[in-house]
Amino acid sequence: MPNDSPNYAIARIDLPDARTHGWQVRLQRRGIKYAKFFADAPHGGAEEALNAARAWRNNLLDRLESEDRARICQRSTRNSSGVVGVSKVSVVTNGVRYTFWQATWSPEPGKRRCVKFSIKRYGDAEAFDLAVKARIEAIGH
Repeated sequence: MPNDSPNYAIARIDLPDARTHGWQVRLQRRGIKYAKFFADAPHGGAEEALNAARAWRNNLLDRLESEDRARICQRSTRNSSGVVGVSKVSVVTNGVRYTFWQATWSPEPGKRRCVKFSIKRYGDAEAFDLAVKARIEAIGH
């Protein structure tokens, strides 16, 4: 869970004039807002409503986390190598074209690392294999 508080993303709502008493769960991920209100009366009291709110929140967080993992691990339609994080790159420097296989990964949030293997030096197949092995070693799979 992003926060160790047992009531992370949960707030108590008490509006006596409107006869509204319960717990509000509110989360936002990737620009999408998720919200649900758990009224005391239908749940048999404040404690039961809080438990229902926590269960819904935990289920939502688990679902969002698994969707994020699936999104990260899926191969993009733009990927022509067939391996996530491995791509063939060509650059032109001073009129000379350099082509290499590159392995890219994120060792931690906000950080990006890559290693390149020259096709001229290793040949296409070996450079590709080296990039795949480098990525596997880097991400620990």
